[in-house]
Amino acid sequence: MSNITIHPLGLGAVTVDALATMIVETVAGGGSVSFMHPLAMEDARTFWRGSLTAADKGQRVILGAFDGETLVGTLTLLLDCPPNQPHRAEFAKMMTRPSHRGQGIATALIGAAERIARDKGRTLIVLDTASDGGAGPLYERCGFRLAGEVPNYALKPHGGYTGTLYYYKQLAQLS
Repeated sequence: MSNITIHPLGLGAVTVDALATMIVETVAGGGSVSFMHPLAMEDARTFWRGSLTAADKGQRVILGAFDGETLVGTLTLLLDCPPNQPHRAEFAKMMTRPSHRGQGIATALIGAAERIARDKGRTLIVLDTASDGGAGPLYERCGFRLAGEVPNYALKPHGGYTGTLYYYKQLAQLS
């Protein structure tokens, strides 16, 4: 993972285009990130503009992993939880470009997101991932515990149903 840097992203045309390209590639490759194939680039841009606007308002943090100037991975930390859940955050839209998979980028993104969550007073992180081809084994290696599976939860990007696995992780309180 040499030369990989991770930092929060803000709204900007270059960032929107890089994220849109990544999500279109992920969906085309069968990644279950809430969209169906084919995902139009403008629909992807619209999604990321809205998400980055929410980040600029403090409702989430969108992390980018960069190899030099190239965005190669992302993970969103959702912070805008209901009033009775101020201790909770959620992971969403974790993606690594195929050219950079298996290099520890997703693990580094998870670690960075956990540190931010702790800094923001969060002690519980939840997430879901597809049962078929999802990142369950990665999350388990990172200390997340499987809470359960819901069968036939969503459509795969190319059609057919997949279940979803729900995971959680209790974060240690910093003293």
